Amino acid sequence: MRSPPVARSPGAAGTVQASLRKATIMNFVSLRLITDDTSRLVRFYEAVTGRAATWYTEDFAELATPGCTLAIASGRTMALFGAGAAHAADNHSAILEFRVDDVDADHARLGTLVGDFVQAPTTQPWGNRSLLFRDPDGNLINLFTPVSAAAISRNAAAAQAGD
Repeated sequence: MRSPPVARSPGAAGTVQASLRKATIMNFVSLRLITDDTSRLVRFYEAVTGRAATWYTEDFAELATPGCTLAIASGRTMALFGAGAAHAADNHSAILEFRVDDVDADHARLGTLVGDFVQAPTTQPWGNRSLLFRDPDGNLINLFTPVSAAAISRNAAAAQAGD
């Protein structure tokens, strides 16, 4: 037996949906890592991504990729946002993910830089071949290559949406 439909008042969910229809699309453009050693972390990510960082101050640099910018800043910059709002080398829940052309080749290339990999290249149930390792501050990084037809299609659609 099916339950009768529930009448919903135009509460918070209705307000959010109406707001989304009126709002412009939000664009995720940057992720910032806070560190106690900015130059060390920047050098590491330059080696991983093959991209040169742009330094704006001795405490702040960015590595621009086609999909998002990785910002790296010293803990001293947090005073501008509110002291104690973020702590260096204290991430236990986020994974920085980079789509790459050949995760197996990157595994071989990064062997001396990374040393101890969390997970060697492994094909995941959702169709990505993934490689997991940590940066010098302990942040988890996933390099992945879509390998199944569904993952390739999903990533192509996501790339087009970002254009």
